[in-house]
Amino acid sequence: MPEQLPLDALIARAAENPLALARLANVLFNMGENARASEIALKALRSAPDNAEIRCLVSDVLSQGVPRWHFNIVRDEERNAAFAAAIERAVTAQTKVLEIGAGTGMYAMMAARAGAKDIVTCESVPAIAMAVREIVALNGFADRVRVVAKKSFDLDPDADMAGLADVLVSEVISNSMVAEHTLSIIEHAARVLLKPGARIIPARGLVRVALAHDAKFHLARMDTIDGFDLSPFDRLARSFYRVPRGDTRLTLMSAPVDLFDFDFQSGGPFPAATAAKTLTSSGGRANGVAQWLALQMDESGWYENNPVPGTASAWAVIFWPFAAPRECPRGTTIEVYGSHDRRQLRVWA
Repeated sequence: MPEQLPLDALIARAAENPLALARLANVLFNMGENARASEIALKALRSAPDNAEIRCLVSDVLSQGVPRWHFNIVRDEERNAAFAAAIERAVTAQTKVLEIGAGTGMYAMMAARAGAKDIVTCESVPAIAMAVREIVALNGFADRVRVVAKKSFDLDPDADMAGLADVLVSEVISNSMVAEHTLSIIEHAARVLLKPGARIIPARGLVRVALAHDAKFHLARMDTIDGFDLSPFDRLARSFYRVPRGDTRLTLMSAPVDLFDFDFQSGGPFPAATAAKTLTSSGGRANGVAQWLALQMDESGWYENNPVPGTASAWAVIFWPFAAPRECPRGTTIEVYGSHDRRQLRVWA
């Protein structure tokens, strides 16, 4: 019977064999040792960067927990400009900056470029944290930007940050504003990681809604297909779907109203809430409610992914369809309701 070597011994034996290391990285990942798996996967890749099989094996480890939107979000030039301008207005040479959710490390590097003396960016996904360290060094900011591979809830302000921060930059905001633990993250940071009166970017977040018509509404609903009535399947659909910002399929049928308003600069608390607003139709056939975000970066900067034709955003517009389309002559009023439990947003009419 062949000898059963401990995992550490297998890793040591495979040190000069990149393919074996890549396979062991997958074993470690499946055992839940994500950080160590990422380190070994990266070692394998660096040892044989042109080996296609190793690239596939390593990708199985390094890509886990890295949603595809990471590769799109950094190309949102309008949003990048809004964050960069707010960071430049907030930062001085004496500023200590905390970024929560490193992503590519771009906003931390914006703070360094603006002159901040000390920036800490935290990232809970080990593979992302490793990539960000390399990116920061590649761009010449390793002396001022420290990458901490932790969730913000686990940061020690003394050991990890060398003191409380003057400015928080947080880009952990989802299409709904409240998913991704956004509210809890800001509350905790304000209470534990920031100096009193610290600047928070963005300072405020609004959830906006308007009556709308989606020209592809029918594609989200089951009807008679190939002679079969499939409509009972509709109950299995989610209560919303995403429409890319700027898609001409979507037409607003009312002026927008703000359903929820989060004063991030206050640090919270942000309790669960419900809201009701009246939307007044501009005339036409509405088949749902469009919902999007508006961020007040600071006193003078805004970013909004409102569904203007021909525009683009990393954040999609959320469409909350009616059970059936409604004819809404001009001046018709419809009550729209919303609720959030700090984790999930719901909208209905």
